[in-house]
Amino acid sequence: MSTQTASAGSRNGHASTGFGGVQRDESRAGKPTSPSPGGLAQRLVRAVAGQVRRRAAAGDFDDRDPDYIRESLPKLWLLMSLWFRGEVRGLGNIPEEGPVLLVGNHSGGNMTPDTAVFTLAFSTYFGVERRFYQLTHKLVPSMPGLGFLRRYGTVEASPENAERALSSGAALLVYPGGEMEAHRPSWERHSVDFAGSRGFVQLALQHDVPIVGVVAIGGQETALFLGRGEDLSGLLMLDRLFGCKALPLSLAAPWGVNVGDMLGHIPLPAKITIEVLPAIHLREQFGSQPDVDELYDHLTRTMQETLDALAAERRLPIIG
Repeated sequence: MSTQTASAGSRNGHASTGFGGVQRDESRAGKPTSPSPGGLAQRLVRAVAGQVRRRAAAGDFDDRDPDYIRESLPKLWLLMSLWFRGEVRGLGNIPEEGPVLLVGNHSGGNMTPDTAVFTLAFSTYFGVERRFYQLTHKLVPSMPGLGFLRRYGTVEASPENAERALSSGAALLVYPGGEMEAHRPSWERHSVDFAGSRGFVQLALQHDVPIVGVVAIGGQETALFLGRGEDLSGLLMLDRLFGCKALPLSLAAPWGVNVGDMLGHIPLPAKITIEVLPAIHLREQFGSQPDVDELYDHLTRTMQETLDALAAERRLPIIG
């Protein structure tokens, strides 16, 4: 879920195409023309991007505050228990100490209740002193009311931050499916969708750390997710300006129709159930030179089978 941002490329002054690749009529050179709707939208997005980039901070590993976690944990865990009826199984499958790569499926749009439930459960089970970081899109902690996530160990998703966390001996939670999985349509809620992203396998092999699958269900029932909006995101250059590949559309409180989910939403009280899978010690189980594709297929297949089993337990959406 790496979030590299770049400014929009400058245009060559001798180019003969305008916005949208429409050929200019050179016979009208010098005459004022009305900006195209696409051009106005792109200019507006650029202006907003400048403001957002000033607000968004990548976060620092030193922002994690064990004292803050200790003090806030009881009331937040109570909230998660009452609203989402959070249930986390199999925490004992996570090695008691040392670096470990936790790999999860991702749901719930920008609010990601599965991350909140798991982070609180992890901190309760292992204690707040154990270093634990979660990678996320850097815009998420900049959303209204979510700045406290940095104090829980949330940092910008990047290869550099992933390597730094594991090198420090910490537990690290990553979501290979990123925003595209988190905003998948609600009717695809029971699918693990990493879109072929294998970087996490290479990361685990490089640092020789175990991989632990973290399978969650319920997050995609906290709103009605209608689509990712990749085409609209591309049109507005959101990937280049914000590092966003999606401009999702959903029905969610309090907005009704919610475009982009940039202001967040009030999630429905869907039951969140999370199952932690047994640790995979890569070289012990797959030989001294493991095949990346084999490891990827093994983990995604096992996670999908677990998600299918969790789905079979549910009686009704939201109710669980």
